[in-house]
Amino acid sequence: MKAERGLPKQIRVDNGPELISARLTDWCEAHNIELVYIQPGKPQQNGFVERFNGSFRREFLDAYLFESINQVKEMVWFWRLDYNEERTHESLGNLPPAAYRAKLENSSLQVSH
Repeated sequence: MKAERGLPKQIRVDNGPELISARLTDWCEAHNIELVYIQPGKPQQNGFVERFNGSFRREFLDAYLFESINQVKEMVWFWRLDYNEERTHESLGNLPPAAYRAKLENSSLQVSH
């Protein structure tokens, strides 16, 4: 992803123990990425991530009993493909991400002429 899209300028996270570590802070500083923490007890400040986490838990983690880590890897690949490319998202005007991305690319090409 880094090679394809570059690194973000900012990462917004909650205050979970895995996200307040010196290691993450050091990595962000080394890559000139601003680390922004939401207020404790305010998950709505990170709504897109919370929505994704809820969808992933409900539609994948809670929906299946897995027999092996390889099965998880294979099934999550297909779930991720559907989520990121094929299913519609309300936040994208009820377009699938691939169609929304194509629409943006097309509109930016038209603007640059």
